[in-house]
Amino acid sequence: MWPFRRKGPSGFSSSSTAEEVTKGTDGTGLTAIVTGASSGIGTETARVLALRGVHVVMGVRNVAAGRDVKEAIVKEIPTAKVDAMELDLSSMASVKKFASDFSSSGLPLNLLINNAGIMATPFMLSKDNIELQFATNHIGHFLLTHHLLDTMKKTAKASKREGRIINVSSEAHRYTYKEGIRFDKINDQSGYSNFAAYGQSKLANVLHANELARHLKEDGVDITANSLHPGTIATNLFRHMAPVAGNFLGIVNILGKIALKNVQQGAATTCYVALHPEVKGKSGEYFKDSNIGTASEHGRNVELAKKLWDFSMKMVK
Repeated sequence: MWPFRRKGPSGFSSSSTAEEVTKGTDGTGLTAIVTGASSGIGTETARVLALRGVHVVMGVRNVAAGRDVKEAIVKEIPTAKVDAMELDLSSMASVKKFASDFSSSGLPLNLLINNAGIMATPFMLSKDNIELQFATNHIGHFLLTHHLLDTMKKTAKASKREGRIINVSSEAHRYTYKEGIRFDKINDQSGYSNFAAYGQSKLANVLHANELARHLKEDGVDITANSLHPGTIATNLFRHMAPVAGNFLGIVNILGKIALKNVQQGAATTCYVALHPEVKGKSGEYFKDSNIGTASEHGRNVELAKKLWDFSMKMVK
């Protein structure tokens, strides 16, 4: 066993799979939204939650791909409850429509898994004229969470079951711009680094969860908010790196067989935080390898989290 795959206090390690960390858990009666569920760890997250009895609503940009995933899950698990709804996180209009349509469906909402993301893209602006990685990875999820929070609060109160909000971040949150978040230069192409911008968006995921946890605690509602690092996985997130790194994708695929996580392992921490009873009551934490980890100094900065919250509220309004 690799030294970095030793089990932590939870009894799990980086080699644990999503099925292993949820073994024996019963998600019957729970409803979850999983963004970015049409590929990679999002698909595996949706599959394992459905396997444990959770009604999964997949928020997907590619509806056709979402339907294919739904059909594959139902074929494997005939009792699975899975739906696919269109969601483009780079568009505030799309996010608002998704949230409105979900709320109108009358479904409860116990779990919100903000999983979707893009990585290391060339400089581009979203439909709302926001730097694309920040718009997709943070602002879209921030707005989605904001619009679904009332439904989650009502569900938690009515069901007397803890609601959980999970932001899938990354260890890349440690490798952002030196100031952490470039509030006055979010859309500034000069000085743009595709990797630092990715790190900035992943840092925003951590800070959002931390500040949201503080708000939820102040409101006295039975909902937690946490962030996590899923592990380094050879998924289509790396697609934008090929022009920059040449044969990097080939190297990633080779290393993936040796040291990187597979998709089943990559979805483990998300499924652990979503369903495991040990996580009950834990909020404002950063998880890694299905154990509580430690975020970066920026990621633990309370004032930076508050500033990002205010900044994000202004952007979405």
